[in-house]
Amino acid sequence: MTGEGRRHWTPTRDAGLAQLDHFLPRAGVAYARDRNRDLGPGDRSGTSLLSPWLRRRLITEEEVVHAVLARHGAVAAEKFVQEICWRTYWKGWLQLRPELLRRFDADRRRLAAEWRRHSGLAHAMAGETGIDAFDSWVSELVALGWLHNHARMWFASIWIFTLGLPWQLGADFFYKHLIDADPASNTLSWRWVAGLHTPGKHYLARAANIRDNTGGRFDPAGQLNERAAPLTEAGPPLALRPLPAPPPVPAGRVALLLTIEDLHPESWSLGEAPAGCAALAPPVVGDPDGPAAIFDRGALADGLAWTEARFGVAGPTLAASEVAAWARTTGVETIVTSEAPTGLVAWQLAEIEQTLSAQGQRLVQLRRAWDALAWPQATGGFFKFKSAIPRLLAQAMAGHPGH
Repeated sequence: MTGEGRRHWTPTRDAGLAQLDHFLPRAGVAYARDRNRDLGPGDRSGTSLLSPWLRRRLITEEEVVHAVLARHGAVAAEKFVQEICWRTYWKGWLQLRPELLRRFDADRRRLAAEWRRHSGLAHAMAGETGIDAFDSWVSELVALGWLHNHARMWFASIWIFTLGLPWQLGADFFYKHLIDADPASNTLSWRWVAGLHTPGKHYLARAANIRDNTGGRFDPAGQLNERAAPLTEAGPPLALRPLPAPPPVPAGRVALLLTIEDLHPESWSLGEAPAGCAALAPPVVGDPDGPAAIFDRGALADGLAWTEARFGVAGPTLAASEVAAWARTTGVETIVTSEAPTGLVAWQLAEIEQTLSAQGQRLVQLRRAWDALAWPQATGGFFKFKSAIPRLLAQAMAGHPGH
């Protein structure tokens, strides 16, 4: 099974496009019918498996949605398109409330210190709880860096409501292992399960649901807390922060800085061929030899290769502290990158921007049309956001080169 699971995770754009082509026939009615069934790592036919490439924009939301709509039409493809938009929604929601992630990070650090000797936490992370389903998912997560979306929900619910562990440490555990985790989707999904994203509405894992949707592989009857109340938190809701207007496309020659948030620079808006290119080494928060870190490194290398093929400029992979010195060698005033959603990379870019400014250079973060259209709609819950999806798709697809 390990070979089957790892087969999908080749960190290149070509591999992502091949997986999209493989999945397309099942992206309509079949996806809507089978998407909640987790039949195990050996049978992922009900899922797209596109998330590792989408997370880094080796392939983009626009091209995936365009291909699916062209194949199936809006009605049959509705459920899959909504799943694509969930990730966009989470990013937009956090982009409008960036302070939440800093609070989460502070809580995560504090709780990690407080719980470091707690046997229940150690048993959960080792997959030694005695709940077969949960323990199996721990093994799958650590070995392959991926879990079925429904299993992620069950896992988070069991972690919070049955094992009684802090949701922040569960989100941290996922982020350190999931090959497709981004700060917004990961953090806010855990808050949603806990009942904090939509106050009073939580997700409870139920043994019957697990049995039915795993084909009977697991049946934790009598082992789960199926009556738990949602979590609560003190303090007023976070105020919305209006998105700043996106910067205009810089005139003249620029140099490119790639990050793991967007590795498709050939679709960025650029006035002319860049003078140089570099990639920002991703922050490593888990095992440096784990599936997520391996994919990150390979994806960056592929992004640099595509940039060289498209623009004729090659470049190194740099630590954040090395970017300023590289920028000086480019001989240009402006370094261009894609706008990073709230998270670790965005925090790095903020520091890089200050350093570049001090030496007389600019860092311009371009906002993709997809994000510019969608993020401002993420002011409330997903169902409010969902009502805007048809209009967003029409606008986004109108500008797609294949339209």
